[in-house]
This record gives sequence, structure tokens and C-alpha cells, in this order.
Amino acid sequence: QVQLVESGGGLVQAGDSLRLSCAASGRTSSNYAMAWFRQAPGKEREFVAAIRGSGRSTYYADPLKGRFTTSRDNAKNTVYLQMNSLKPEDTAVYYCAATPEKLYLGTRVWEYDYWGQGTQVTVSS
Repeated sequence: QVQLVESGGGLVQAGDSLRLSCAASGRTSSNYAMAWFRQAPGKEREFVAAIRGSGRSTYYADPLKGRFTTSRDNAKNTVYLQMNSLKPEDTAVYYCAATPEKLYLGTRVWEYDYWGQGTQVTVSS
């Protein structure tokens, strides 16, 4: 089992930056790929970014490339999502997720086995 706890969400203004953290505990190791998803009110949960267990490879949703960056510190069992130039449409609950490493980085909800409780990000205009 892997337990995930997100933190770092909050209320910011458009153009601001925010860094989310996801602390993992339990059977954690660099053999787990991690990902970030988000869900806005009335919308489906959508993929944001993913990172391999080693941290050497990442993948992003096309619209977010250049603004969002994910990284990890395996010594701290923590994954990060740096969000820059935030827009009101980035408002959502942000979730981190984990799955044992596969040949590819998944981008779909069903490809991840463990989920955090989410952290709210609200961007005002």
C-alpha cells in the first residue's frame, strides 16, 4: 500500500506561482511512477503531468507544457508540481497518484492505483 498526501494548495491571483507537494509513505520506492491530475467543478478528472520513478523522464498535458513542472525527491519520498503563470482556468482540486513503474507513463485515471485526497487550488482573476 502507498499513502499519498498533497499539500500546498491555496488561493492565488492570476499570474502567481504555486508549488504543490505530494508526500508518499508505505511501500514507496523509486519503482513507482507518480502523476498529477486535476478536477474542476462539473468536469472530469484530467491528466496534468507524470514522472518516472527515477525522475529522469516526465510527461505533460500539452496545454500545460512550459507552465507546469513536476519533479521528485526520492530521498524525501516527495513529488512536486511547480505551477507558474497561473490562470483562473487552472482552478481545480489537484490530486497526486502512484502506480508501479510500467514501460510508459500513464495519462489516464485508471492507470494509477493509489490516490491522495487532493488539494484545492483557486486562481482569482
